[in-house]
Amino acid sequence: MISSISLKNFKCFDDVTFGLKRLSILAGLNGMGKSTVLQALLLLRQSFIDRSLESTGLSLNGSIIELGTAKDIFNHEAAIDDNISFVLKLDEENIFTWSFKYDAEADVLQYENGAEVITNASEFALFSDKFSYLSAERIGPRRTYEMSDYQVRHHSQLGSQGQYTPHFLHLFGKQQVRKQLRHPDAKSDDLNAQVESWLREFRPDIRFSIDAHESIDQMELTYSFTSGEVTSHPIRSINTGFGLTYVLPVLTALLASKGGGLIVLENPEAHIHPKGQSIIGELIARAASSGAQVIVETHSDHILNGIRIAVLKGILDHDDVNIHFLSAEGDAVVIHNPTIDHNGRIDNWPSGFFDEWEKSIEEFLKSPPK
Repeated sequence: MISSISLKNFKCFDDVTFGLKRLSILAGLNGMGKSTVLQALLLLRQSFIDRSLESTGLSLNGSIIELGTAKDIFNHEAAIDDNISFVLKLDEENIFTWSFKYDAEADVLQYENGAEVITNASEFALFSDKFSYLSAERIGPRRTYEMSDYQVRHHSQLGSQGQYTPHFLHLFGKQQVRKQLRHPDAKSDDLNAQVESWLREFRPDIRFSIDAHESIDQMELTYSFTSGEVTSHPIRSINTGFGLTYVLPVLTALLASKGGGLIVLENPEAHIHPKGQSIIGELIARAASSGAQVIVETHSDHILNGIRIAVLKGILDHDDVNIHFLSAEGDAVVIHNPTIDHNGRIDNWPSGFFDEWEKSIEEFLKSPPK
């Protein structure tokens, strides 16, 4: 598990460290650097996969993320030197530092002092097949979905946009879901049954089906709906609610997670109604309690409350959760760290930290009726 990540001269940060726990929440105003923290991790993984990290340096553009050139990611206003550096700390004996030379037009940054050697990459979740990342911009309803033997069968990846989710469920739908993640009403413990049961928390009568068209390397995703003992004919995903397909990769990533894995989620609440968002929060907590490390960027108070309720229920220990709330004071980014106690309560609420509901209520209360 990564216990902290430090960033130097990277985008809006001159020199900052974020502590990470079993479940880490990044929240705050737009443009404050939440995605920047995730992008540092993604750049390291991308560079490891294309083998530049072991010898050359940092690849800014690739299959996971595209950030342009060095001038696009360098902190020009407050940089303390001409290097861009990342430090990952696992524990006191495992601290990894990568430092790259600034070259404005370069899209592969060269090492400043040589490559950091990763001898245990298979055990380092960020660089292994136990890693899963879903971006905020996921694939919505489509007529068909991509297949990838390399990404799915060989590396167990859903794709950063969740584009391989149907293929993943087609190949691994019979694998067993870990106990902490199982839905009590599921017909079995296999992945497909569990995904379908959790999906019914979003629409109670739903079923899904996946068909492979291997001659054209495409998957078809359809839904059907039950009423009593009657089940509708299969309906293409393009003719169902956008949110159902948008949440499918999120459920799959969490339910298929492995002990020692790392899951990075951007805005898992997108297109989901409030009750569903709270359920996602609980499932995130369940994944963290079952041995995965989860880092989630969210703007949803319902996601947060789902996590808080999971702590209250004893699903996840409060000491395994940390919160980074990013806000602005003048031109500076300020990081607050509210904490959750064993009752799911938060010790302090910085201004702007999921407090808009209370502010709106105050407006109603102080305005006299007309």
